[in-house]
Amino acid sequence: MHVNLKRRIAVNSLFFLSGLCFSSWASRIPDIKVKLGLSEGELGALLLSKPVGSLVAMPVAGWLVTKFGSRSIGILAAFVYPVVLLAMGWASSFWALALALAAFGMCGNMYNISVNTQAIGIEQLYGKTIMASFHGVWSLAGFTGGMLGALMIGLDIKPELHFLMVAMLAFGVVLIASRFMLTQDARKNSGSMTFRDVDPWLLRIGLIAFCGMLCEGCMFDWSGVYFQKVVKADSGLVAAGYIAFMSTMALGRFVSDRLTDRMGAVKTYQVSSILICAGLLIAVILPNLVTAIAGFLLVGFGTSSVIPLSYSRAGRGSNLSPGIAIAIVASIGYFGFLIGPPFIGFIAETFNLRVSFACIALVGATIGLLATKSFTPQLQPQLQVK
Repeated sequence: MHVNLKRRIAVNSLFFLSGLCFSSWASRIPDIKVKLGLSEGELGALLLSKPVGSLVAMPVAGWLVTKFGSRSIGILAAFVYPVVLLAMGWASSFWALALALAAFGMCGNMYNISVNTQAIGIEQLYGKTIMASFHGVWSLAGFTGGMLGALMIGLDIKPELHFLMVAMLAFGVVLIASRFMLTQDARKNSGSMTFRDVDPWLLRIGLIAFCGMLCEGCMFDWSGVYFQKVVKADSGLVAAGYIAFMSTMALGRFVSDRLTDRMGAVKTYQVSSILICAGLLIAVILPNLVTAIAGFLLVGFGTSSVIPLSYSRAGRGSNLSPGIAIAIVASIGYFGFLIGPPFIGFIAETFNLRVSFACIALVGATIGLLATKSFTPQLQPQLQVK
């Protein structure tokens, strides 16, 4: 097997494990909500812990990856991430789970920047855009994790045992994959981050990532609750919306690179925006099982391109090192995860979840507006894929 293919498979396996750990947690949120007796508002406040942890780690994560290399930091994060997942499964109080979620966010942030930096290096070896395929593997893992979560719920297996099985799998895969990871990251002119080094278009990409992550966070954290409270799905179908979303997100990411090469980045963002907005509005206006699933399928297609395209353009188009450039975009984007959970919870407490999801549809529409030439005249030349 060609050495570059081995490296690509190794990095893909790390993306898969990241998605599997995250989706394992997301698929059990309704169960843990019931276990701890949380209201929608309390759950929204609790889910704030993860993006807070991510943002706390963000200022140093890019620096750590640049200084010590994405391989070293990635291996460390890949071992700690499932350990924290176990802690979340065993948490027995609001504050214990909040602390574990914050640690989950911190580890996830270092994991995210490390594996995306590895992916930028693999892209350079292949000489073409393949970032979305890595994120497609992450989404495939999310779909797999959602299906596994539904199975565990159906078998009445507690989250603690579920998360233990995921952690044991993760440890074994990391031990193997670490042997084939890139030892040298791609380097750019700047290895440190100062504000004057940041191109304005990089900040605009970050703003698009913010909207994309806010929409993704809504689906990750609230899709199960939406199907439970609004769609009123049977217990075995509570995860159906999440599974539908993750399945089309995965499929979309496997074809996204080709579509971006054909349409250009700006049009890809615009089409993504339309799909996100339309899918959420369908689920809001027609909240029954079939139409809600159909709407979530569209949202999955829509969100599939936004984050990988943003990371790829940032890592390859900036004068900064890939780790720093991705950290900048991720820092801005993660505010979407930070704001999203409490925003949805607050609106749901004040009105209802349907109104919350309608507001997220407007955020999805904003992605297309930000990507148009009239709103960001400097964005298109930087983002066109040759």
